[in-house]
Amino acid sequence: MRAAKKPYFPPKTMRGRVLLILKFLVLVFGLGILVFIREALPIISGYGCKILCSGVFVAGRTPESVIKDDLGSFPLNLGTYTVDRADSSVTGSVLGMATRVALYRSGLGATLVIGMTEEALKEQRVERMGVQAVRPDTIDWPMGDRVRSGDTAGLGAAVGMAFGDGDARRTGTRAVVVVYHGQIVAERYAPGFDRHTRLTGWSMTKGITNALVGILVNEGKLNIYQPAPVEAWQEDQRSRITMEELLHMESGLRWWEFYGGPSDATRMLFKEQDMGTYAIQSSVRNPPGKVFNYSSGTANILSAIIRKTVADSDYYRFPYEQLFYKTGMYSAILEPDAGGTFVGSSYCYATARDWARFGLLYLHDGIWNGQQILPKGWVDFTRKGDPETGNSYGALWWLNEGLRHPKLPADCYSCEGYEGQYIWVIPSKDLVVVRMACEHGRKLDPDAFVPAVMGALR
Repeated sequence: MRAAKKPYFPPKTMRGRVLLILKFLVLVFGLGILVFIREALPIISGYGCKILCSGVFVAGRTPESVIKDDLGSFPLNLGTYTVDRADSSVTGSVLGMATRVALYRSGLGATLVIGMTEEALKEQRVERMGVQAVRPDTIDWPMGDRVRSGDTAGLGAAVGMAFGDGDARRTGTRAVVVVYHGQIVAERYAPGFDRHTRLTGWSMTKGITNALVGILVNEGKLNIYQPAPVEAWQEDQRSRITMEELLHMESGLRWWEFYGGPSDATRMLFKEQDMGTYAIQSSVRNPPGKVFNYSSGTANILSAIIRKTVADSDYYRFPYEQLFYKTGMYSAILEPDAGGTFVGSSYCYATARDWARFGLLYLHDGIWNGQQILPKGWVDFTRKGDPETGNSYGALWWLNEGLRHPKLPADCYSCEGYEGQYIWVIPSKDLVVVRMACEHGRKLDPDAFVPAVMGALR
């Protein structure tokens, strides 16, 4: 049997086909770039507007310092921003496109204007919390800010490590507070920052959400072992997801936590009016309780549940009256999205001392000045991981049981935020260490810094 002849293409025909394929690939690549740009530009301008608005009107920094230090790296430096102090707003765009606006409201912080007009956001009905008439400088630590001065534990060199002393490659650290046996024993700030400066916690805010859930559990309004009270889930398999599984980020919901470009997380934070509702719409990927998947969307689902559980007339006062003011965290500002729900995943600003107070609350098992703020046993629950999934995550706090950081004690647990925010709580050392930063890739190694602090305390 004769072999079939292979088809023959004349050189011009072959060359034409190759060129056609190349043109097609270039077209696909070009379309991909256009789609990425369309998705990415509003995220860049939204991020810049939000950070600049909070930095100026919440933290009290100059626009120049925020633009240089927080928005100075690529691609954030593509944005152009205008601060309107009369209107308490920031307008930004990228190369003249994707214009966004962030608005500051007293007592509420900064909010991106999404899905409504600026006027509608200003008119949003909010039962604001009353401002506490206190003078922290006249009250002893930890309820106030009157502390013993000086570095009483010889911690200068250890704290200097966090600031990159003697190293041309600075770490971006803005504040360090060390609390040992309940007292501040070391404290330092970068130029332009001090103990009155509110600093963003980013995902340390998830720890705040943990506390607010705990307070509602203490009041008998939530049960973590029951299915989450989310109305949109009641008719499908998501109805089996419990509050405990949400707190441990084992809901099984599909979510992509990525900050380098368009993702579920960045779309939620910078393109959605109601972040909790957006996250609630996530589909199921895994059975509940079987797989750990870090998700800021999960924290905002919990924040939406908190809002539904607390009466509207009390909602905006709730975190202040039940948590912040009871623990002396008078600087704390929890910012809402455009839908009016606190962004429980990311948007809490507070001084470094107030973040340290929050760590002390957990170190002391949820008790403050003899009052049980969190339910008895809540901190133990928070510190318990899931052996079945083998993750190093408790209930919205990171754990070190599996020795994520081999040189830190196994009982260490921490709140951690984007760009180098940390609260390390170490019960075996009676120690809380706070570090606030804007790293932009200049990482600080916890396995070097925290052991240096512990070594100086021996």
